[in-house]
Amino acid sequence: MKLLISILLFIISIILLSGPLASASDFDWTKNLNIRADADPSGFRAQLSTRFKIGDAQVKVVLDNVGDPADAYMVLRLGEMSSKSTDYVLQKYKSNKNKGWGILAKDLGIKPGSKEFHALKRGHDLGGSYDKDYGGNHGHGNKGKGKNK
Repeated sequence: MKLLISILLFIISIILLSGPLASASDFDWTKNLNIRADADPSGFRAQLSTRFKIGDAQVKVVLDNVGDPADAYMVLRLGEMSSKSTDYVLQKYKSNKNKGWGILAKDLGIKPGSKEFHALKRGHDLGGSYDKDYGGNHGHGNKGKGKNK
């Protein structure tokens, strides 16, 4: 009986631990976005400002409160998609950032499997020099082998 309970607890822990890891791979496009943003920080800030129609000061606040440049994009995009304020999304990000983007999106009312959620998994929509990342992954594990590469 103890062996059965141990096996069940082991299986449950594997399932619980693999959930966030599996959903993280859906957002692999953020790695390329971070590389490009690190190479041209002022250009990236300008792209965020233009895309989300906010001032540079607000972009700086978001960038200063997240771990990576792509996190700033995700915070702004999730706020837009969920009709929540940037401050609210930042607060959720800070308290749940270890759970993954899928969980944060779900907490903000973006349903897994919805058109909006699939758009997030596909990539960003910044355009310009960042176009190559958009549409590359599509959440199918092809890790950047999309037609736009």
